[in-house]
Amino acid sequence: MRFLRRAALPVLALTLILGGTACGADHAAGGAQRGHATATLDGLDPVPIGPEPTPALPATVRSFDGAEVTVTDAGRIVAVDRSGTLAQTVFGLGLGPRLVGRSSSAAFPAVRQVTNVAGGNGSLNMEALLALRPSVFLTDTTTVTPQMREQLRATGVTTVYFDPTRTMDGVAPLIESVGAALGVPEAGKALARRTAAEIDTAKAAVPKQDKPLTVAMLYLRSTAITMLAGPGSGADSLIAALGARDAGTASGLQEPFTSITSEAMIAAAPDALLVMTDGLESIGGVDGLAKIPGLAQTPAGRDKRVVDIADSVLLSFGPNTGRVLAALAHALYGPTSA
Repeated sequence: MRFLRRAALPVLALTLILGGTACGADHAAGGAQRGHATATLDGLDPVPIGPEPTPALPATVRSFDGAEVTVTDAGRIVAVDRSGTLAQTVFGLGLGPRLVGRSSSAAFPAVRQVTNVAGGNGSLNMEALLALRPSVFLTDTTTVTPQMREQLRATGVTTVYFDPTRTMDGVAPLIESVGAALGVPEAGKALARRTAAEIDTAKAAVPKQDKPLTVAMLYLRSTAITMLAGPGSGADSLIAALGARDAGTASGLQEPFTSITSEAMIAAAPDALLVMTDGLESIGGVDGLAKIPGLAQTPAGRDKRVVDIADSVLLSFGPNTGRVLAALAHALYGPTSA
């Protein structure tokens, strides 16, 4: 199941809201910070690893589709994927001034004026892409359909494909791969090292628990689209890094996103919910969660324990990942995780 997004995402501070009555965290019992907890990530722009580097080109790399691709010019970069990861990485490498096209999921402030060439579900507008005259197009094998790949080859656009899967372990290797493709391998290695270190620090700060929380990530767009995340969604990797169990995976889901039924939600039995800010607002906030089938019969539903986070950062595995993870852990478990 493809991950869905709105065509335009507001850039928000990283905010998490946990429902219930305020009190301390109960780590030994797998509890979360109770009551209303808000964590803010100051600055959603990835921090560049240094000044804008000068690409050493040509650079020949193996694309994820199996082809060897030679990049000869990185002056006009278009970076499109469903999570906004590639555009974030280009910016983190210090090559932000060369970015001329992006996907709507790359919604951090520094790229607001960069042309959007992909819709809310990651679909690519080929005409808009070609109008930008990209010197190199960075994308993945999910965003670009086989028919589009043939069209790109026919038009001669230099295209490098990357793995569409987003996991915590894949963050650093993806950053290095983007750096290599753009002729800045040393910047790629440096950014990967910094990001990996930030992730390790954030994970080490997560309090140990005798009974981990079970957390469900829900994708909501009014009552018309209600989906539960499972294996391969990216949410499973993020939840594991927070020392918790992914409810969808633990309940036996086989797909990254599955339409919610009462049976699936009750079987998942989450202690807490992870949702996007826009999605939560689209159903009327925390009180609107009562409309989700089966949710009232779960611990999270009874306690109204909800983690609400800006759409543009939830699954945007990239240079910001360590800082996002630290903010999530601090809000979920309380100050002792800092």
